[in-house]
Amino acid sequence: MQYVALTARCALGLIFLVAVAGKLRSRDAFREFRLSVPGLAPGLPPMATSVAVVAAESAAVVLLALPWTAPAGLALAGAVLLAFAAGVHRALRDGRRATCRCFGTRPSPIGRAHVVRNLVLTAVAWGGLAAQLASPGPVHPAGAVIAVAGAAVLTLVSVFFDELADLLIAPSARIPR
Repeated sequence: MQYVALTARCALGLIFLVAVAGKLRSRDAFREFRLSVPGLAPGLPPMATSVAVVAAESAAVVLLALPWTAPAGLALAGAVLLAFAAGVHRALRDGRRATCRCFGTRPSPIGRAHVVRNLVLTAVAWGGLAAQLASPGPVHPAGAVIAVAGAAVLTLVSVFFDELADLLIAPSARIPR
């Protein structure tokens, strides 16, 4: 079970690290992220919400990196991802045209796939938390390598999710009826 926890910790830590780095890579990147917030969280102050999101993501990275704070990091990551899923779901339900600036890169229109991605990552966080609490302890180096490799794959799929969704979903949407 500790390998499941290690995979979850590494994947979520890397995903949130990429998200923070993308949003803070320049003033323009943070400004674009801040401008996308009202579409997902109407009524909340965009600047404060943007800072809170980056702070929560940064805190998750730090907590996930340390073994003794990993349970708190997994719980925080799960809560943040569930909030993201709820925000996207609400925006879609209300018919708002919002964009995802999850990783601070190109904007992509939100869709149900973003809700699914965030819910899957929430399950990874909470599954990792359950595994961490059920079986804390040392890991064998070979097992750690496999766990980190699995985390790398999960990270790449998550970070390039919009591109993968475009590749897999968009062609069928273009078929004339």
